[in-house]
Parts: sequence; structure tokens; C-alpha cells
Amino acid sequence: MIKRTTVRLPAELLKKAQRKAAAQGRTLTGLMEEGLRYVVSHDRVSGNMARPEIPISKEGGGQAPGIKTFKELEEIEDAEYIHRLLNGFK
Repeated sequence: MIKRTTVRLPAELLKKAQRKAAAQGRTLTGLMEEGLRYVVSHDRVSGNMARPEIPISKEGGGQAPGIKTFKELEEIEDAEYIHRLLNGFK
């Protein structure tokens, strides 16, 4: 048995759906029916699914050896950039 119903959709979504249905040579009703059948028939990933454990580093952070301030780090980076610039970024 086929029933009639009213559906409220954003205007942009409706236009896209109408264009897609027309491009496929089908009705908007057919397109919507297929979409609804897909949504209600396919199993969704449940919230009870076990999540993979993500490894967390146990290493401590800190500055690289020989670098005591942020300014020293900037100077090293600037020197490396100038070296690459002079060598054509090779």
C-alpha cells in the first residue's frame, strides 16, 4: 500500500534532489524512496563497537640539546632557511 506524506526540506536540498532525479530520468519520489530504503535497511555503526587503542608516547619532551631559548631556535631555523635559499631549495 502506498501512502502520501508531506516532507519539509531545505530549498537547496530539494533543488539538488530534483536535479539528480531529472539527470537519472526518474521521479523525485523514486529518488527519495531509494534513499529512505537505504537508510532503514543498512546497519549503522553502533556506539557499542570497541574502539581501537591508540598508543600514547611515554617519552618526555623538552628542548633539543644545545638550545636554551626560543630565540636560539629561531636563529637556527633562519640560518637553515638562508642556506636552502642560497642553494635553490635543493
